[in-house]
Amino acid sequence: MKHFSKVLVLILLLMGTSLWAKTIVVCQDCELGSIKEGIAVAVDFDTLLIKKGTYKEYNILIDKPLTLLGENYPVIDGGKRGEIIRIVSDNVTVDGLFLINVGTSYTTDYAAIRVVKSENFIIQNVVLEKLFFGIYLEKSNHGKVYHNKIIGDAVDEYNSGNGIQLWYSHNVVVDRNIVQGVRDGIYLEFSDHITINNNQSTNNLRYGLHFMFSNDDTYTNNTFQNNGAGVAVMFSKRILMKGNTFRQNWGSAAFGMLLKEINDAEIIDNTFEENTIGINIEGSNRITYEGNDFINNGWAVKVLGACYTNSFVKNNFLYNSFDISYNSKLNDNKFENNYWSNYTGYDLDKDGIGDVPYRPVKLFSYIVNRTPETIVLLRSLFMDIIDFSEKVSPVFTPDNLMDAMPLMKKTE
Repeated sequence: MKHFSKVLVLILLLMGTSLWAKTIVVCQDCELGSIKEGIAVAVDFDTLLIKKGTYKEYNILIDKPLTLLGENYPVIDGGKRGEIIRIVSDNVTVDGLFLINVGTSYTTDYAAIRVVKSENFIIQNVVLEKLFFGIYLEKSNHGKVYHNKIIGDAVDEYNSGNGIQLWYSHNVVVDRNIVQGVRDGIYLEFSDHITINNNQSTNNLRYGLHFMFSNDDTYTNNTFQNNGAGVAVMFSKRILMKGNTFRQNWGSAAFGMLLKEINDAEIIDNTFEENTIGINIEGSNRITYEGNDFINNGWAVKVLGACYTNSFVKNNFLYNSFDISYNSKLNDNKFENNYWSNYTGYDLDKDGIGDVPYRPVKLFSYIVNRTPETIVLLRSLFMDIIDFSEKVSPVFTPDNLMDAMPLMKKTE
């Protein structure tokens, strides 16, 4: 009997938080008329039900485990005076709020929602407008940023912030968010084991996605479109980028994706369409490029050097001005079983593989790299003549850079 009593007490202690948690209503006609008042009277694991209305509040501090639940998207107007919500407790959920008018500063990164040194947080179904930084995670782990809409009106990079930012944060899921009109749509620094899935990052001033010094991250089924320079991936290891779309990132220094000092990564089943450069690669090694579609880009892949032991297999290169651009005569990368729309070889044994190797690097791309003004000759007979001469007897382009088994039909 004594043993049973001890077990019962333990169960009650474990269940205590959920048994005693209550819902506190906040509304403009209620006893509690502000969110700060509601937080002050709440105890751990309570829910603040915030009724529809406009709450002119900023510097809201959540320092205990709580759920802030909006009903019909109540508006929290920060009045451009600073940060709106700061979370410094574990086990906090923010759900269903509309936040506007974050303060702008040249010295402080004010955010609509900042999470600081917290665990097990959820930020979902939140709409952010008229912001500086949107959702800012700082040394916070094991959380979820889900189904939020972040709409900025950034004009210049120097006085705008990022939509979703992670700094020294780990094991976070960023899923089904819409981000547009900010500096960088999604930005990560020193953040490992991050999953970024099904997001739309478009029309941002600089990058749709930008991450540095962040390892073992996964990016799947995202769309990065019409950003200043696409996606920048720098100084990171063991990255999986699969099923993403990089589209219409145009400009003199624009690209779908920039890879700089990336090692041991997989870039699989992505679409690079109508970018100035599909992928711009520098100092990146042991990367698998497989099943990607490069469609109507200026350059599909531009290799700037120091890239070794990479593999390009079963990709589709379709109607790009230049398929592959190289600035070196050395090649340590494998090109095999790709489909090239410019391939004019034949397949006498009907095995689906061209009988003649394909050389994707054109001499003209080498010339344009050295003298960009020559791009005006792109469709000229001169270009065809020098490319043919280099194809017959390679002098400037890597002799061993070829696809010995080009596919005759697109790979699905």
